[in-house]
Amino acid sequence: MENVNFTPKEILQKQFRQKMRGYDPDDVDSFLDNVIKDYDAFVKENQRLQDENERLLAKVDELTRQVQVGASQPRAAATSPASSNVTNMDILKRLSNLERHVFGSQLDNDPNESHRL
Repeated sequence: MENVNFTPKEILQKQFRQKMRGYDPDDVDSFLDNVIKDYDAFVKENQRLQDENERLLAKVDELTRQVQVGASQPRAAATSPASSNVTNMDILKRLSNLERHVFGSQLDNDPNESHRL
């Protein structure tokens, strides 16, 4: 609150000179008491809003980081199926070699040779 000229305490402690035909001091004091209450409420509300603003900015930063992390994940997922296809192909080749080793010539004489890789 850079542009604030007075605090509630300064308003309360302000002394005015009295002149012959001036305002009623009790009316002025009563009015200034109300001004102080309003001013104090304004200062508290302003502080609450500043705190809320800081909290929301921190939340925005957190959500922005989460979005950035989420945006990077689809690229990793897009490369994952290709690597799993290679892995699946390797597994199928190994299985075929194992069958050939276990069953030997029985597989070589099989008329259905489409299972070989």
